[in-house]
Amino acid sequence: MRFRSGIFILILICVLPLTGCLFRSHDVQRPMSTAALKSATLEELVNIIDSSASRLQSLKATVDIDTSVTKQKKDKANEYKVTDNPQISGYLLVRKPEMLRMKGLVPVVRNTMFDMVSNGKTFELSIPVQNKFIVGSNQISKPSAQPLENLRPQHIFDALLLKPIDPQNEIAILEQGSEQVKDPKTHKDVEQMDYEVIIIRRENQKWYLSRKIFFNRADLMPHRQLIYNLQGQVATDAQYDNFTDYSGVQFPSIIQIQRPIENYWIKLSVTKLDLNEPIQDNQFALVRPSSAQFINLDQRNGSAAALVATPQDKAKPQE
Repeated sequence: MRFRSGIFILILICVLPLTGCLFRSHDVQRPMSTAALKSATLEELVNIIDSSASRLQSLKATVDIDTSVTKQKKDKANEYKVTDNPQISGYLLVRKPEMLRMKGLVPVVRNTMFDMVSNGKTFELSIPVQNKFIVGSNQISKPSAQPLENLRPQHIFDALLLKPIDPQNEIAILEQGSEQVKDPKTHKDVEQMDYEVIIIRRENQKWYLSRKIFFNRADLMPHRQLIYNLQGQVATDAQYDNFTDYSGVQFPSIIQIQRPIENYWIKLSVTKLDLNEPIQDNQFALVRPSSAQFINLDQRNGSAAALVATPQDKAKPQE
């Protein structure tokens, strides 16, 4: 019996050192970018944000608009369906502090598909093809089951323009991270170090995660911005590509805006751009057709699909 026990112990002594080789894990090293990377301090990156914000006061753009929505498949908890909508052309007007107007055109015939304006707090949306005129707050009180019905002009405004950092109510922190990019030599996906400026904001005597701005170290331009809600969720994920210099102002020609909570995505491809030209107040005014169905989202629980206008609504003059 002792002999058999001794053999068993001897086998264990011989085999155990091998288990480290049999089950040892190896970290997979992703190839690193060969691009020449630039260095910057937190103060320099904050200056890039602030100076860019101060130099850009208004814009007029001709854009191509792509949208897609994501819906969960019925009876399938982990499966989703992505629907891409046809590309349309349109126009975009922006004037600080918070004015925005975006018009989309029907393909081929180029009639107005939609026209919406916002002053930062409220918005108006005219949909001639449905003979509807919708007004409401930029805050969504009750999300619609139709993702694009949750679109608000303020979401586009916030994603388009980087806000300066408010030293009275915001704190900026620098984090060094990495991102996946195309290598300039091999054109393959590689890892590249980046800078990430995290902005904490004070609101109602509490501090919240407000924004996160990602700087590509190949050019020190802000190529991505995450905007958070007060619950710490990513409300907007904006990505910026193909920067062009407009008389000292760098602006991207491709802006991709993802709203993960409402499950929709918008891509704006700029085909023509004029910066810092005067834009008059009347260029942000919508005229409501007298025959259009008037819908107030704030008075009707926030769901455009379920709203029915009353005679009083239709007769109400536009403010």
